[in-house]
Amino acid sequence: MKATGIVRRIDDLGRIVIPKEIRRTLRIRERDALEIFTDRDGEVILKKYSPIANLEDFAQEYTDSLFDSTGHVALITDRDAYIAVSGTGRKAFLGKSLPEEVTEAMEARKPFTSQAAGTRLPIQGFEDANQLLVPIIHEGEVVGSVILLSKDKPLGNLEITLCQTAADFLAKQLG
Repeated sequence: MKATGIVRRIDDLGRIVIPKEIRRTLRIRERDALEIFTDRDGEVILKKYSPIANLEDFAQEYTDSLFDSTGHVALITDRDAYIAVSGTGRKAFLGKSLPEEVTEAMEARKPFTSQAAGTRLPIQGFEDANQLLVPIIHEGEVVGSVILLSKDKPLGNLEITLCQTAADFLAKQLG
């Protein structure tokens, strides 16, 4: 664990303020859920809560299925990182932070296709690929996304339907 040198007091309601610099660095936004852990040494650990991260094994099976059926690279993310990858090197993606543009595409709450948008997301190694992103929405909140990437084929209505089905199914598994 790394010390920041910042000290905060607990107020009379039991609250503590997480400094803006730390929230910005860790991409903690207003209304984000934090999971609280304690250990035997009396340390309190706060971790960003990701409901979809609890489905990692299931998400991996789903990306494997998407890759097998389409031949396109398949990714599933939570709001901050890649949690499942099929069709390309897993080490390049798993656990890595999402580019801000990917988060913004999710927050638009509709499917993003590079063909329709006329722009591409900065996904490492796939900046020039055809890209499709469908947000996963659970109880009105964006919790992640399903992404397909293809360097040689356009992504059309079939792929959008497959990704939307995956996103809806994953959202139902959360609740």
